[in-house]
Amino acid sequence: MSFSPTSPITGTDQTGLTSPTYTLAADVAPDVNGKQVAVTAIGGTQTNVVAHSISSPFTLTMIRPKTMKLLPAVNPTTGQLRNVPKNTSKVITRKGVIPLAGQAPVIMVVTTTIDVPAGADTADAASVRAALSAHIGLLLQQSAGIGDTVTTGVL
Repeated sequence: MSFSPTSPITGTDQTGLTSPTYTLAADVAPDVNGKQVAVTAIGGTQTNVVAHSISSPFTLTMIRPKTMKLLPAVNPTTGQLRNVPKNTSKVITRKGVIPLAGQAPVIMVVTTTIDVPAGADTADAASVRAALSAHIGLLLQQSAGIGDTVTTGVL
């Protein structure tokens, strides 16, 4: 199944957020190779958090490579690959945040970049999926800790 978020999304634990949910609506991605949704409503207790607007966006986007890279031929003498190109996909969250009371929102960007070596999608798909599983699992498990670190600076 392709990237296809269903609404609402249940957020993960964060300090100060109780049972966070995010209602989604289809949006137009800034890249032709992307899919995007906008957060149109906020659920649970999220004091001072606002949904998507023109001046304070709240979007979730997935972008795939414009052209998929393939493996080059192996070196006929050594039998080794000369270089292995990467197919880069990204998941990007954009959220307008207030830098100082009374000021206009500034866009915060959260990006997960996924660089898959060409050929691994077929030769080792299970390991590609395992890496993503572990990465996303870590983000889910450590969501509150990551939130605390980026707001307090304490690792």
